[in-house]
Amino acid sequence: MHSPQPYCCNMLSRVRISSRRALARPVGLVARWTIVGVVIAACGRSPGRPVRVTVPVGASLGTAAESLARAGVIGSARFFRAYAFIRRDDRAIKAGTYMLHRNSGYGATLDAIRAGKGLVRSVTIPEGFALAQIIPLFASKLAIAPESLAAAVSDTALLHQLDVPTPTVEGYVFPDTYIFPEQTSARVAIATAVRRFEQIWQPAWTLRLDSVGLTRHDVMTLASIVEKEARLPEERPVIAAVYMNRLRDHMLLQADPTVQYALGEHQSRVLYKHLEIESSYNTYKHPGLPPGPIASPGRASILAALYPANVPYKYFVALPDGHHEFRNDFAGHESARRLARRAWDSTATKHAANQTDTARRHPHGR
Repeated sequence: MHSPQPYCCNMLSRVRISSRRALARPVGLVARWTIVGVVIAACGRSPGRPVRVTVPVGASLGTAAESLARAGVIGSARFFRAYAFIRRDDRAIKAGTYMLHRNSGYGATLDAIRAGKGLVRSVTIPEGFALAQIIPLFASKLAIAPESLAAAVSDTALLHQLDVPTPTVEGYVFPDTYIFPEQTSARVAIATAVRRFEQIWQPAWTLRLDSVGLTRHDVMTLASIVEKEARLPEERPVIAAVYMNRLRDHMLLQADPTVQYALGEHQSRVLYKHLEIESSYNTYKHPGLPPGPIASPGRASILAALYPANVPYKYFVALPDGHHEFRNDFAGHESARRLARRAWDSTATKHAANQTDTARRHPHGR
């Protein structure tokens, strides 16, 4: 029994036959051998590394071919269009982001963009996102039911794997950009992001735990607070040091982001009434670190928790430009708070004045 020939080889045979039959017709020799060349090129070489290619909605085959050629999936956009024309498959390509291999060959590539083979979905988890934000993000981008994702983040196998005491994998769904194939399940999506965290965590960091006197879960919890507090990258280790100093001196952490987490919804400002919420995550009431992370920290915040700055500060207050004023004692902190309050009041006054000015210039809106 003879093994079937590849599609491009079968097609090449048909083109050669057609070319001989076409001798009687006014088709030039160059044109005929151009067609043969196109089909030979269509066979491609050994597939290379995977690359992402986006075919925009409404894109023509020509536009798609240019994108494929730039990515190295095909050798020539012009030959690819000619090949598609020969196959009479130059219509009805499917838009989307594809994961294709370099040097795939024209046949495999055309089949993919016509049938939607290799379509993928890209999801970016920003640093500092909590599960309450990640679940809707995944649900939207991957077309997965939120209920399935809620079950996936509570998967006991994952919790056992991470060795965490919390009821979900909060803090361990690592912030990164992920490429998922179509029809990815909730469990696979969450497990992939957790696996990314485990890839990021380094053996040297485990060795560092004894030096800082924290468990890995503690570090991730502290890192998540740092992630929510910091606006300037260089302040992350200093903020971590403030909390470490307070832990060492058995002071309440009094971290506003943990109160926000306990409230379950974002507040533009944490007010005194919010500080009364009864929750183990309310660090104004309960000493020590909260039970677990309050968000997914990035690498920089994890490093800050592992290697806090060598500073004596125990207090800080945020200013409108994003930086914090750090102080050693409460008296100094009170002075910094008055400074911050004036700055925030000034910012609010300017904002109100700008809005009034805009309303005067555009009384009926834009």
